[in-house]
Amino acid sequence: MPSALACPASLKGVLSAREAAEALREGLGDADVLPVADGGEGTLDALAAARGGEWREAEVEDAFGRPRRARWLALPDGTAAVEAAEAIPLDPSRLDVHAASSRGLGLLLRAVGSPVRLLVALGGTATMDAGAGLLEVLDSLPAPTRVACDVDARLLDAPRLFGPQKGASPADVALLEERFREARLPEVAGGGAAGGLGAALASLGAELVPGAALVLDELGFDPSGYRLVVTGEGTVDATTARGKAPAEVARRCAAAGVRCVVFGGRIVEPLAGTETVALSGDPARAREDLVELGARLGGLDLMQPLGERL
Repeated sequence: MPSALACPASLKGVLSAREAAEALREGLGDADVLPVADGGEGTLDALAAARGGEWREAEVEDAFGRPRRARWLALPDGTAAVEAAEAIPLDPSRLDVHAASSRGLGLLLRAVGSPVRLLVALGGTATMDAGAGLLEVLDSLPAPTRVACDVDARLLDAPRLFGPQKGASPADVALLEERFREARLPEVAGGGAAGGLGAALASLGAELVPGAALVLDELGFDPSGYRLVVTGEGTVDATTARGKAPAEVARRCAAAGVRCVVFGGRIVEPLAGTETVALSGDPARAREDLVELGARLGGLDLMQPLGERL
């Protein structure tokens, strides 16, 4: 059994979780790979790798009304797995919290028909509309539904926590807070995921669950037996600790007594109690950075903190 496990989440718009894991393995030299996700980008890919299933597609709209083909996954047990980012992904070239609509996710949920169960993965969307667009399309869910939320934030926290990364100015945040209050949606953990889509789905009767824990359980994640686990994402900030996959990986490693190193393309706020390593911050160098990080970790005593060896 290899001594190390590479299990990163995706670096949004730069590397998929699989690509990041393979880059780390190239540097480590002796490692297993297990790409992870938390409800955001890459969740369906992680589930498909672990459970199989049949990929299907539907014609929907993106967050700005443009035609888009979105994938969803029909799992062997009759569950339809849908990823919000497949329909209404965050587009760095167009950040507009007032124009972005969740209608496309509603169209995707409508397209799955009548499955035995529905799993909706929330995260990585362009929207901050508290699910208003989705609720224009759907007045009920097609099956008993679990929602994998990539953060634990409640609805009224979402504008402040996530609005700025989607282009909201301070004035926009204040306006969004007022709109979210007026929406009168459930104020529950995970309700702020994907710009309030968690709360909108909860209002239709869905069960909100922590996405990282759900995905890691589905993947059979078990750090015992490894001396080192390397995880991370594009930006490590205050939201990382609020339900993102790297934080859940680090928590489970700590419980198992296994060393965990968390990387970030950028480190805005380190993950408390965990070795956190910043990459160069240059997206064009992301793969090279991960190969180099793996080489540094794999070529030296795995039990010694990285900072003491540089």
